[in-house]
Amino acid sequence: MTWKHLLKTSTTGLSTNRSRSILTIFGIVIGITSIMLVMSLGAGAQNLILGEVQGLGTNTIAIIPGQVSTSPSNVSALYSDSLKPADVTALEDKANVPDLESIMPVVMGSEPASYGPNTYQVTIFGGTDLMASIFNIVPSEGQFFDQTDVDGHSDMIVIGADVAKYLFDTQDPLNQNINIKGHNFHIEGVLSKSGGGTLFDFDSMVIMPYTSAQTYVTGQKYYNRIIAQAISDQAVPVTAADIKLTLEESHNITDPTKDDFTIETQQSLANTLGTITSALTWFLVAVASIALFVGGVGIMNIMLVSVTERTREIGLRKSLGATDRDILSQFLLEAILLTCIGGLIGIILGAILAFGIALILSTALGINWQFIFPWNGAILGFTVSALIGLIFGGYPARQASKKSPIEALRYE
Repeated sequence: MTWKHLLKTSTTGLSTNRSRSILTIFGIVIGITSIMLVMSLGAGAQNLILGEVQGLGTNTIAIIPGQVSTSPSNVSALYSDSLKPADVTALEDKANVPDLESIMPVVMGSEPASYGPNTYQVTIFGGTDLMASIFNIVPSEGQFFDQTDVDGHSDMIVIGADVAKYLFDTQDPLNQNINIKGHNFHIEGVLSKSGGGTLFDFDSMVIMPYTSAQTYVTGQKYYNRIIAQAISDQAVPVTAADIKLTLEESHNITDPTKDDFTIETQQSLANTLGTITSALTWFLVAVASIALFVGGVGIMNIMLVSVTERTREIGLRKSLGATDRDILSQFLLEAILLTCIGGLIGIILGAILAFGIALILSTALGINWQFIFPWNGAILGFTVSALIGLIFGGYPARQASKKSPIEALRYE
């Protein structure tokens, strides 16, 4: 039997029972759609996160207190108070870190802010005027505080769009005062709506000089972060190494494994986040693949029923000269066609749903969520669909090919 005749015979057999064929591929469609959806949204999330990380500048270096560890017993190390003013002084010394361009201590916290009868929980972000260039944020109204405000522990602040909305409603917040922990802060700038970033939600932030945050809000003498910038992208590795040596000397650390700080470059952070998002995506793909297995079992079941119902057809074809191999090939091809059609429908449906969700996320949340068609997911889905048809259709096809033509013709 030629392949052309075999394909025609198989499609005729499937079209004879259209309703059953459609229901048979339903499980495959759900599985492939889930895989496409998960991989597309995973790629979009990864692209958004990495884009925001890279937006901080490839020459940016973050110094984090404590050793970042995945071990539950070391979680407390993330809240270490190891970064002190003496460290900033040591790092600013060109003899220690010659390729350092700028450095910014960071103090963070969370407190309720009030204006009149209105209260809103805000994130305190204490830094310097370098924040505007590092995070690429510009007030839509007013201006950022400057180094003079930092040195003088000024009460000048910049607030996010949500802070302005919930505390002032339609009133202009510029040049107004809000109260945080009993101290009045003067609003010098208001940020435009950012939609909430994946790393920093500036909409709910109150940005102030880090000295003011320490003095009036947190009361701490240490820093939650130190952000440094190298003079160039090429100087980042050397600068990071110099920072490490300087802090180890400042903290009297001789064993690098006992460092009470962690240094992260933007590239290392991007690599870490990329690994995490990829692992999570593939885990969800594995979960979604369960639907494919269920669909494969359903195909085997339906094909076995089909073999039983078409017993007389098998006997008639064998009596007219069809070989066991012809019957095996026909039923196997029917199973593969079913799964491949289901795979194609799943790929198209998954891409449409992923595009719709990406559009909704971009519009509703105001974030730059891009639709990414997962070509690897499409290839994987189609390949797996064909394999499922081959594997789960193999047994029913073999059962059909082993039927005796005489017994088959007698079957009622």
